[in-house]
Amino acid sequence: MGYSPEFASLPPSQIVPKLADQGRYLASESSFYRILRADGQQHHRGRAKPPVRRKPPTSYQASGPCEVWTWDITWMPGPVAGIFFYLYLIVDIFSRKIVGWEVHEREGAELAAALIRQAVLAEGCIARPLVLHADNGSPMKGATMKTTMEKLGITASYSRPRVSNDNPFSEALFRTCKYRPDWPTKGFTTKADAQAWVKSFASWYNDAYLHSAIRFVSPNARHAVQDRATLASRATLYANARAQHPERWSGKTRNWQLVGPVWLNPENEISAPEIRAAA
Repeated sequence: MGYSPEFASLPPSQIVPKLADQGRYLASESSFYRILRADGQQHHRGRAKPPVRRKPPTSYQASGPCEVWTWDITWMPGPVAGIFFYLYLIVDIFSRKIVGWEVHEREGAELAAALIRQAVLAEGCIARPLVLHADNGSPMKGATMKTTMEKLGITASYSRPRVSNDNPFSEALFRTCKYRPDWPTKGFTTKADAQAWVKSFASWYNDAYLHSAIRFVSPNARHAVQDRATLASRATLYANARAQHPERWSGKTRNWQLVGPVWLNPENEISAPEIRAAA
């Protein structure tokens, strides 16, 4: 099979129009591809790297508290432009509870490791299997962090490189945090001020915030498995209200059923009902 040097490194999508510009028609683009495949020439050429298919991240299911945690670090504005504090936050994906937090003046694997140890001790889950998900930043994958996780029996899970939505629970928590009305847009004066603000936020979020993803119960209630009684009481209230005034109801009462297991990065083969329950 002969090749013209002019077209040696070009794909059929480029060859066909170039031939047309020369007033020549040899074959359709699809015919060129068929001939190249038959001759074993349909492969990547040139210096550019071929496209890489990235495998989806491993999926993990949380059927109860202290089974799957995610964590990340975000900036908190400092007293002047260009100065930041760093907020470390760990969230339990089953209950959405903040199980650990700290504010530091820098990012570091040893600081993250200390926070993980503190959270595991506070939650009393040293002897329980635990997955900890993070992105690919250096504090997340530093040697100190890896050693600490191995000692605590924690399974590491990481987001795919340059994929922004593999850690949605932490991202959603940061958004809730930064959109609080009392978030100081002009910055925190000191690290102590930042710590005091986060302490107040974490207390409000865990105890008082009615989270939409867990049927509008507080993270602490869900974490302590107290949401069952709350949701059952709501369901009874609505059923009684409908029975007393059926004319005011055109369909079913509001769904107050318990939210089921929560998935971290659910794979395609997971059924739709399970994914909806995790949302």
